[in-house]
Amino acid sequence: MRLHQLTVTAFGPFAGTEHVDFDELAAAGLFLLRGATGAGKSSVLDAVCFALYGEVPGSRRGNPLRSDHAEADVPTQVRLEVTLGGRRLEITRSPEQRRPKRRGSGFTTEKAQTLLREWAADAGDGEPGWRAVSRSHQEAGEEIRQLIGMSRDQFCQVVLLPQGDFARFLRADAGERAALLRQLFDTGRFEQVERWLAEQRRRHEAAVAAGRLRLRDLASRAAEAAGPGAEPLDDWVPAEDAGVAGPADALPAWAAILRGGAAEQLAVAHCALGTAEAEQTAAQQWQERTGELADRQRRHRAAVTEAAELARGAEESSRAERRLSAAQAALGVESLLRLRDNAQREAGLRTAALRALNQSDGRGGGPGDGWGDSQRIEDLAEAERGIREQLGRLAAARADEQRHEALLRQAAQLTTDQSRAEELAEESREWLVDYDARVRVLQEQQERAQAAGIRVEQLDVQRAELGDRLAAAQRRDGLRGQVAEAEGELLTLRRVALDARALGLELRERRLAGMAAELAAQLGEGEPCRVCGSAVHPAPARPTGAQVSAADEDRALAEQARAERASSAAEAALTALRVAEAEAAGAAGGLGVAELRAELGAAEAARREALGAADGLGATAHRIARLEAEQRERQARLREAGERGAALSAQLVTLAAERAELGRRVTEARGDAPSVAARGAALAAQADTLGAALAAARGLAEAQSRLADAERELLAAARAAGFDGPEEARSALLPAGERTALQARLESLRAARASAEARLADPELVAAAALAAADLPGAQDRLRAATARLRQAAAAESAARERTAALARISQELAALTAELAPALDLFNRIGRLAALAAGTSTENQLRMRLESYVLAARLEQVAAAASDRLVRMSGGRYTLVHSDDRASGNRRSGLALRVVDAWTGSERDTATLSGGESFFASLALALGLADVVTDEAGGMPLDTLFVDEGFGSLDEQTLEEVMDVLDGLRERDRAVGIVSHVPHLRSRVPAQLLVRKGRRGSTLRPIGERF
Repeated sequence: MRLHQLTVTAFGPFAGTEHVDFDELAAAGLFLLRGATGAGKSSVLDAVCFALYGEVPGSRRGNPLRSDHAEADVPTQVRLEVTLGGRRLEITRSPEQRRPKRRGSGFTTEKAQTLLREWAADAGDGEPGWRAVSRSHQEAGEEIRQLIGMSRDQFCQVVLLPQGDFARFLRADAGERAALLRQLFDTGRFEQVERWLAEQRRRHEAAVAAGRLRLRDLASRAAEAAGPGAEPLDDWVPAEDAGVAGPADALPAWAAILRGGAAEQLAVAHCALGTAEAEQTAAQQWQERTGELADRQRRHRAAVTEAAELARGAEESSRAERRLSAAQAALGVESLLRLRDNAQREAGLRTAALRALNQSDGRGGGPGDGWGDSQRIEDLAEAERGIREQLGRLAAARADEQRHEALLRQAAQLTTDQSRAEELAEESREWLVDYDARVRVLQEQQERAQAAGIRVEQLDVQRAELGDRLAAAQRRDGLRGQVAEAEGELLTLRRVALDARALGLELRERRLAGMAAELAAQLGEGEPCRVCGSAVHPAPARPTGAQVSAADEDRALAEQARAERASSAAEAALTALRVAEAEAAGAAGGLGVAELRAELGAAEAARREALGAADGLGATAHRIARLEAEQRERQARLREAGERGAALSAQLVTLAAERAELGRRVTEARGDAPSVAARGAALAAQADTLGAALAAARGLAEAQSRLADAERELLAAARAAGFDGPEEARSALLPAGERTALQARLESLRAARASAEARLADPELVAAAALAAADLPGAQDRLRAATARLRQAAAAESAARERTAALARISQELAALTAELAPALDLFNRIGRLAALAAGTSTENQLRMRLESYVLAARLEQVAAAASDRLVRMSGGRYTLVHSDDRASGNRRSGLALRVVDAWTGSERDTATLSGGESFFASLALALGLADVVTDEAGGMPLDTLFVDEGFGSLDEQTLEEVMDVLDGLRERDRAVGIVSHVPHLRSRVPAQLLVRKGRRGSTLRPIGERF
C-alpha cells in the first residue's frame, strides 16, 4: 500500500481545501508532520483512515468530522489517491452533514457519499484516465478492505499507529495477535482445515449419536405401537440395558412376538367393523323415511295457513282489480289530453307575444282587436313589402357612400407616402456626402491588423521553440538528480557484489580445508573409501569448527551471481540516465530554467499584444464590406424616392375628381338623415317590426284552429272510453310505475291462491296429514348412535392395521441399524482424535496450539527476528524480542506470546515490564519488523507507507538518535515513514516536513523542504 495524494475540504480543523503530495513528501523515505498542539497533525491521519474505511481511528471516533471553521456552503470532503494491490485508486468520501437548502431558508441533512475510481489505460474513450468503479458505501468499502487485507482497527495498529494505541500489538494477548496476523499472512486455509475437521467430527458424532438414538427410538416405537397388553421388553432385555435398546440379537425375536399379537387383534377388529356397518346402514334408511314424512306434513300445514290468509284479503283484491281496469281504459284518452294541453299552451304563448309586440310598437290593443283575422294579416304584409322595396333602392347609394369614404382615406395615405419619400431622398443625399472619408479610415485599420497577424505567426514559432528548450532544461535538471542517486546506488551494489564474491571465495577455501572431514562423513561401515579404497576406517577425519557444505558454497555462488547481475543492471541504468541528461542539456541550449522561463514569458506577452491587435482584422473587413453595400443601397433608395413622388402626385389629382362626383350622389340619397346608412337602418327597423307582427298574427290564427280541433277529439274519445268527460278520464289515469306494480301484485295473489289450492289437493300430502306426527329427532338419535359405533370400530380396525404395518417396518429398521453402527463408530473415533489435535484441545497436543496458531507462531517468530534487528540498535544493544511457545496457564491458548530478552541481565521477561520510552521503541521496532515480513511474504499485502503518531517525547536524546537512524534506514526497502511529532530536535533531523499551522479561521498545511 502506497499513498500518493490527499485532499481535504472542511474536514476537522481545516476550514478550506488543503492538499498533501505524499509522493513528494515520501521521496526521501522519511518525512515529519509537525505543528503546534491542537493544530491538526493527527487529523491528517484521520483523513487517510476516513478515506479508506469511512471512519476515523477508534480513540477519536466521537469527534465531529466537519470543520466548525468552514463556511456553511462548503461541503466536507476527503479525496485520497492510493495504490493497493498494484491498482491505483481514487477514493472520495463525504460524511453525513447539514447544508443550506437550495430553495428557501434553513438547512437540510445530506447523506454520506462515496466514489471509488481506478486509473485505467482505457477510460472508455480510448485514452487513459479515471474509470468509476462504485458509488455504493458497502461495495466500495468491501473492495478496499479486501485489497488492504485489514480491518480499520488492525490498519490503525500496524500502519497509522495513532496516539494511545502505539503499543497495543506489543502487549496484545494471543487472540488479538492471531486476528491481526491472520489478516496479514493469509492463513485462512489452515483455519479452514480446522473448521473442516471440527465439522467432520461433529457430523460423525451426530451420525453415531443419531444411530444410538434411532436404536432407542425404534424400541420405544415398537413398544408404543404394540400397545399396553403386548409382550414387555424387560422380559427379553435386562433392565440395565433397556436404556440403550438392549442387544441386537434379542430385539428381532421380541419384535416377531409383537407382530403376531398385532395380527390377531387385526382379525378381531375386522369382524367388529362389518357388524357396525350393517347397523349404521339400517339406521340411515329409517332416518330418511322419517324425514320425508315430516316434510310432507309440514308442507300440508303451510298450504292450509296460506289459503286462510288469501281468503281474508279477497275484498281488497277486488277493489284493486277495478282500479286497474279504470286506469287501463284511460290510457286511450291520455295522448289526446296531452295534445289538448299543448295546444292551449301554444295559443297562450302566441297571444302573449303579440300583446308584447303591440305595446313595444306603441299601437296598443290586443288579440281581441282583430289581429288574428285574415284582412288585418293582409294589410301588414302589404306594408312590409313597401318598406323592403325602399331598402333595395338605398343599396346603390350605400356603395357610393362607402367608396367616398375610402377615397378620403386613400388620399390621406398618399399624401403621407409622398412626404416620406421626400424625407428618404434627403436622408440618402446627406449620408452619401461622408462615404469616402469613412472608407479611408477603415482601410487604414485593416492594414494595421494584417501586419499584427503576421507578427503573431512569428511569435508562435518562437514560443514553441522556447517551450521545447524549457522542457529540455527541466528534464536535464531532473536527470542530474537521478544520475547522482544512481551513482550512489551503483557504488552500494558494487560493494555488495565484492562482499558476496569475497564470501564465496572464503567459503570455498574453508570447504577445501575441511574436504577430508566431508569425505569421512560419507563413509559407511564396510564400504570402501573413495580415496584409498580401504573398507576399514580406523581414524576418519573430524570436522573442525563450522563445516562448510556444498549447499553452503552453492548458495554463496548464487548470491554472488545475483549481486553481480544487480550491479550490472544498475550500471546500465546509470549509463542510460547520463545519455538522456546529455541529450536534454544539448536541447536546452546551455540556458537555465529561470532564463528560459523569462524569455518564454516575454514572448507570451508580445504574442498577446499582437494577437489583440490582429483580432480586429475580420471585424474591419466586415465593416468595409457592409459600408460599401450600404452605399449601393442608399443610391438605389434615392432614385426610387424620386420616381415614387411623381407617381403619388398624379394619383392625388385623379382621386380628387372622383371624390367630388360621389359626394353629389350621396347627398341626394340620404335626405334628412345624417348618412345613407342611417337612412337604411331606420327603414330596416320598420320592416323588421312589421314582419314580426305579421308572423305573430299568423301563428295565433293557427294555434286557435288546432285548439278547437283538439277539444272536439278529446270529448269524443272520453265518452267512447266510458267516461262522462275529459277530466274524469284524467282522474282515472295512473303513472306507469304504479300501474305495473299494481298489476304484478294482483298476478302474484292469483298465483299464490292457485299454488295453495294445488297443494291442498295433493294426495300424498293429504295422506301424510292423516298419519301421526313423524318422530324425526328419534330417528336422528338412532343414526348418530350407529354412526358412532361404526366410527369406533373403523378406528380400532385402522389402528390394528397401522400397528401391524408399523411393527413390520420397525423390525426391518432394527436389523439394518445394528449392522450400520459398528463401522461409523470406529470412523468417528479416528476423526475426533485428529480434530482435537488440530484444535489444540487434545492431551496429545502438549503446547495446546491450534493448527493455524502453529503457522502464525512461525510467522511471529520471523516478525520477532526482524524486529530485534532494529530493537538492538534502538536500545543500544540491550534488548531483543523473542517468540515464546510456552504453554499458557488456565484455559488460554499457547504459541503467540512475545518476550523481551535483556542482554544486561541475561533474563527473559514479559514485554509489560518495559518502561514508557522502552515500550515505544520496542513497539516501533515490532511494527517495522511486521511490515518487513508482510512485504517479503508472497501472499501478504506490502506496507509501503507507515505513520508514527507521537511517542518520541518519551525518549532521551541518545535513544532518539538511535531510533531515527533505524527509521532513516527504511529507505533501503523503498518504504516511507511519516513521523507525527512536535519534538524540536526532529525538525533538523528530518528535512522533508509538512507544517500544520492553526489560526482563528482554521488550520492550513504547508510542505517544507528542498523539493518544495
